[in-house]
Amino acid sequence: MRRIYIAALACLLGASLSSCLVSKKKYDAEVAAKNKLIKEKKRLQTERRKLLGEVANLKNDTTRLGKELRDLNRKYASLREASNLTTTQLRKQLNEREKELQRKEQLLANREAVVQKLKAAIDRKDNLLKNLLGKVRNALKNFNPDELTVTSKNGKIYVSLAEKLLFKSGRTDVDRKGKKALGKLAEVLNKNQDIDIQIEGHTDSIPITTARFRDNWDLSVLRATSIVRILVKDYDVDPKTLTPAGRGETSPVASNKNKEGRAKNRRIEIVLSPKLDELFKLLDQG
Repeated sequence: MRRIYIAALACLLGASLSSCLVSKKKYDAEVAAKNKLIKEKKRLQTERRKLLGEVANLKNDTTRLGKELRDLNRKYASLREASNLTTTQLRKQLNEREKELQRKEQLLANREAVVQKLKAAIDRKDNLLKNLLGKVRNALKNFNPDELTVTSKNGKIYVSLAEKLLFKSGRTDVDRKGKKALGKLAEVLNKNQDIDIQIEGHTDSIPITTARFRDNWDLSVLRATSIVRILVKDYDVDPKTLTPAGRGETSPVASNKNKEGRAKNRRIEIVLSPKLDELFKLLDQG
């Protein structure tokens, strides 16, 4: 019986020890798992704090970037508006410049046309003068050089008639030979209506004082008007083309200190000028 009790006790102790061993292993496993969970929790908490910091940073970055984006959008809108305004102004200025250029080009073309017309008119005037010079010289070729000369200068023809061909000393009535010369000249003038004719009386420097002439001015003017009357009344030259003028002693062609020079200065100059009405009209157009 005792043996059976001992055997039963031994068996009971063995079972209890075995059970204790199993519980300890389980406990150790649970502790290890708990420690592992605690470590994982701490790691996750650390990771969470890190992620929360990153989220905060991202929020800050988002806020900053949003502000920068809004600023950039405002600047872009402003620049675009300024660009549109500048483009509009540039286009307006360009259009104005183009209009001004077209206006100036048209003005230049108009002036070029006027210049061409002026050139043609001047050429016609020069040709007229050249032809007229030949006709006048041919009409007066039978008179001596000491009686009259025909020259051309400054776009005009000068027919210079010496006093001895026209007048006696101190007189204004024209001699027969002088009238003949005026008649020859009148034939040319009547066939060439596009000229203006100025009759200039010239004297030497010796003063003249008579009942009729107060001075050389009077003498030169009256001699010029005598020539005009003969051309109009005797040879039918158009009076509208004639202008008498007295120059007195103011335009000598030679020295008044000797007899020969004074004789050259006592003269009538008939100045023939092509009419410039066409040129003046063209100049007004320019």
